[in-house]
Amino acid sequence: FTSRLTLLLAMVGVAVGLGNVWRFPYMVGRFGGAAFVAFYLALALVVGAPALMAEWTLGRHTRRGTVGAFARAGVRGGRALGWIFFVGVTAATGYYCAAIGWVVAHAIGELVRGAGGAWSAARVLPPESGLDPAGFGLQAVATAAVMGACALVLVRGVRRGIERVSTVATPLLFVILIALALRALTLPGAGAGLDWYLLKFAPGDLNARVAMAALGQVIFSLALGGTFMVVYGSYLPDDVDLRANAAATVAGDTLAGLLAGLAIFPAVFALGLEPASGPGLIFSTLPRVFAGVPGGWVFGALFFAALAAAAYLSAVAAFEVLVAGLVDEAGWSRRRATLAVVGGAYLLSLPPTLNLRIFTPWDLAFGTGLQTVGALAAALTVGWALSRSAVLRELAGRDDAPPGLGLLYLWIRWVVPGAILAVGVWWILTAVLGLVADPT
Repeated sequence: FTSRLTLLLAMVGVAVGLGNVWRFPYMVGRFGGAAFVAFYLALALVVGAPALMAEWTLGRHTRRGTVGAFARAGVRGGRALGWIFFVGVTAATGYYCAAIGWVVAHAIGELVRGAGGAWSAARVLPPESGLDPAGFGLQAVATAAVMGACALVLVRGVRRGIERVSTVATPLLFVILIALALRALTLPGAGAGLDWYLLKFAPGDLNARVAMAALGQVIFSLALGGTFMVVYGSYLPDDVDLRANAAATVAGDTLAGLLAGLAIFPAVFALGLEPASGPGLIFSTLPRVFAGVPGGWVFGALFFAALAAAAYLSAVAAFEVLVAGLVDEAGWSRRRATLAVVGGAYLLSLPPTLNLRIFTPWDLAFGTGLQTVGALAAALTVGWALSRSAVLRELAGRDDAPPGLGLLYLWIRWVVPGAILAVGVWWILTAVLGLVADPT
C-alpha cells in the first residue's frame, strides 16, 4: 500500500462492502431488531477487533495466504485446513458476486427511471421458491460482469486496483448513507422503526439463536474467517501498528452497518413493509424512499453505485485469497490462478441464485458457519502456535512492545476463542439439540 490512509480506506472498504449495507439490515430484521444490534455491538468489541488483529498478525508473520499461513505457523494439518477455507471462500464469493449484480441492476434501474423509462430492477432478484428463467438468466449475466471486473483488478494487483477504487468508493458510500439516514428519519412513522431497531427488546430476546447470528455477522462484516484479512495482513508493512488500524477498521465497519440500519428500518416502518423480508430488504425499501423525494433517482443511482463499488472491493479481497493460495502453494502464474478461481466461483454462484430457499441457508452456512470456524482457527493459531514475542512484535509494528500489550496477547489467546466457542456451544445446545431451554 502506498500510504497509511489508502491502507485504512482499503481495509474499511474491504470490511464494509455488502456485509454491512445489505447483510446487516436483513440479519437485524430476521433476528430480532434491537436485541441483535446489542449482541452485535458487544461482540464487535470483544471478539471482532482482537480477532482482526490476530488475522493480520498471522498474515504478516507468515507472509502467506490462507493455504500457506496455517502450515507456516506450525499448525498440524495446516495445509489441509487452509484448503478447506479455500473451498469455502470460493463458494461464498460466488453468491456474494451475485448479490453485487443485484446492486448494479438497481443502480441501472434508478438511471432508467431518471430518464423517464420503466424497467423493474427487482426482476434480477431470485424468487422465494421455484425458478424464474428470465430472472435467473439476468442474474447469470450480471454475476459474470461483476466477476470479469474483479478479474481485471486481480491481474493488475492490489496497489493499482484496490487502492484507487477504495479512495473514492469508501468516503462516497458513507456520505450517501448519512444523507439516506437523515431522509428516512424524517418520514412519518419513522419513530416506530427507530425504536424497534435500537431501543425495544425484552430480556428473553437475548438468546442463543440471536447471539450466534450476531457473532456470524461480526465475522462476516469484518471479513474475518482466516481468509481475507490473513491475505491482506501478508501485504502490510512491518512498521504498521495493527491495534490502531484494527480499531479504525472496526469503528468504520460498525458505523456503516448502523447507518444502513438508520436508513432502512425507519423507512420500513413508515412504508408499512416487513422488516424480516430477508435478503431483498434493501431492494424493497430504498427504491421506494428514492421514489418519494424530488430527484430521488440521482441519490438512488449514486447510492447503489457506491454500494456496488464498496462491495466490489470485498469481492476482490475474496478472490485475492484464492489467487494468493494458488500462486503461493501451487506455483501458478497470477493470470492462470485468476482465471481458475473466477471460473470456479462463477459455477458455484449458480445454485444459490435459483431461489431464496437455497440462497438463505447457503449464506448462513458459508457466511456464518464456516467463517466463524475460520476465525476461531486463526485466533487459536496466533495464540497457541506462534511465539509470544512474535505476536507482540507484529501487534505493535516494532520490536519493543509497549507496556500492557501482554494483556492483549492473553485476550487473543483466551478470550476470543473462548467467546466464539461459548456462543457456538450455547447455540448447539439450545437451537440445534434442544438440550437447554431457549427463552424463545
